[in-house]
Amino acid sequence: MTSQYVTFGLVPAMRAGGVLADGAYQAHRDFLDFAVDGSPLLVRLADLDAVSPLALDLGPSDFAEQVRTLLPEAETPLEGSRRVIYGCPECAGLACGAVTAVIERDGPDVVWRDFGRQTGRTPDAERDGYHDIGPYRFRGEEYRAALERLLPADGAPAPELPAGPRALLIGPRAALLARLAAALRRIGISAEITLDAVHAHADELRKYGVVVFGRTIGPDERDAVLGALAAARSEAVCVTVLAPIVPLLVAQVEQALDRTPDHYRRLLRLTAVAGGAEAEVEVASACRVRLVAHRLDRLSRPRTRALFDAVLAPGAHRIPLETRAVRGRSFLTAHTSEAVLVAPVAR
Repeated sequence: MTSQYVTFGLVPAMRAGGVLADGAYQAHRDFLDFAVDGSPLLVRLADLDAVSPLALDLGPSDFAEQVRTLLPEAETPLEGSRRVIYGCPECAGLACGAVTAVIERDGPDVVWRDFGRQTGRTPDAERDGYHDIGPYRFRGEEYRAALERLLPADGAPAPELPAGPRALLIGPRAALLARLAAALRRIGISAEITLDAVHAHADELRKYGVVVFGRTIGPDERDAVLGALAAARSEAVCVTVLAPIVPLLVAQVEQALDRTPDHYRRLLRLTAVAGGAEAEVEVASACRVRLVAHRLDRLSRPRTRALFDAVLAPGAHRIPLETRAVRGRSFLTAHTSEAVLVAPVAR
């Protein structure tokens, strides 16, 4: 068994939600990822759309149970001391596939080993094992301290975890903002619509992670809202509706909600070049990238079309685009499991 120590920590992470090209919805999930030697473990799994068991939308008792399972204290329903490290972000069901590992104590240390993907009680280690990941040996004191700070102390309330994502939509409760709010709520982002954010209480304004200005909001109204946010010391990111296309607007909100530090990001850049004939995508490490085009047709009807879906190696990539999908005023969105970028198609 490995004798080389690695560090253990927890870092905030996000599974980006959205409205897919076929109209299906993908849930937004905030969770804590495992940092091994300072790097998120999920980044090492290039084609995995998953969240850790430490999802911030769990109830306090369920969250505490997941922490105790990782310590490891609670029993696991899986065979061979295996515990779920990453699971399905939509249902958390084992049938969808989960990444598991043996988590065990070795003297004062904690060891994670034999990583694998499984859909039943027993994985096939040879076929489904992640042979290039682990084993990891953590110093027990450091490992337990990182997890135990998420548990309530004796007689004390549970530690306060970050609140779920919230979006404030500024404008009339018209069809577009109503549809956007409904889509955001469908994927797990709280959304409210108002015409008067200027007189909102500062404590309330600080709860929002993103503020969306509708198309009818003029410069004076926008400046007044920005002044109210500044006075409230809000950290919300403000965005303006690019086009009346709900999947595109959801992507704008997801991009604004992303607080991932630059050194943890995999999706670095998206641009449309050569008159829209190509997209340039840059990634820091191998990951699955999906490109989607959004535009309005001649009758102002929204059109969304999937253009590309593959795992990209680290670096910059030029991807040919179907010119029919990006004609006129159009936009591209690039999606990985944890991030979204939006870019206009230059002409």
